[in-house]
Amino acid sequence: MTTAPVELERPDIEEDVRPQLPWVTIVWNDPINLMSYVTYVFQTVFGYSKRKAHKLMLDVHYKGRAVVSSGTREEMERDVQVLHQYGLWATLQHDE
Repeated sequence: MTTAPVELERPDIEEDVRPQLPWVTIVWNDPINLMSYVTYVFQTVFGYSKRKAHKLMLDVHYKGRAVVSSGTREEMERDVQVLHQYGLWATLQHDE
């Protein structure tokens, strides 16, 4: 004996299944902090190698900004807060 398959009615709920765009932390150039200090902060806060930290610092210096981390909004809010404690000008935004 076999049973007939049961048809389930699908709800009319439209869910947004697009993945959330990651957030990024941006460090902006400022006239106060020394380049060596910015490199030190990137190594200390993010654990970046001296080479990577130096490259990001040069982006900040010459391009005016650098994306230094990405993740959830909460993680980026934390990174911005930590960078502010080190005296750097940092903001967060949706990655585009």
